[in-house]
Amino acid sequence: MITIYKNKTDIPHEMEYVELNDVYFNQKTAARLDEKANRIVELIDEAKLLGKYKIESKFNGVVLDVDRLSTGCKTVLNVLYFPEKVFCMKECGDNALEVLYSLERGAVYSDYAVIPFEMGTVKAVSCGKVRAIGEYEELKEWWEDEK
Repeated sequence: MITIYKNKTDIPHEMEYVELNDVYFNQKTAARLDEKANRIVELIDEAKLLGKYKIESKFNGVVLDVDRLSTGCKTVLNVLYFPEKVFCMKECGDNALEVLYSLERGAVYSDYAVIPFEMGTVKAVSCGKVRAIGEYEELKEWWEDEK
């Protein structure tokens, strides 16, 4: 289950926090892409991964470098390939958040309210309190209560 940190102070000191997902992806994650990335790229950007460094765009099948993926897609891939780090999720749209919250493990940080969608269970951390949350309304309540 994914862990969401609401406050930067809740992120354990031994975990690296990554703010710039686009840069991190281009420098570290792109080289690790394999078959695990296919589903995510298709779900979020409606593109097809052709290899480590190429995608087929949903627009007329144009072949592009993977650095052209959306930042939301890059964020989810960063979390997938580096679950021991905490990634900023501020630049994730609805489609990326839905996939992000379905990952089996990983950690993210955000200081803004979450967007509604069907979700699996996530681990929410705020002010040192940890709570498992399994539905959007409960997540929304937690977000408002922990201000």
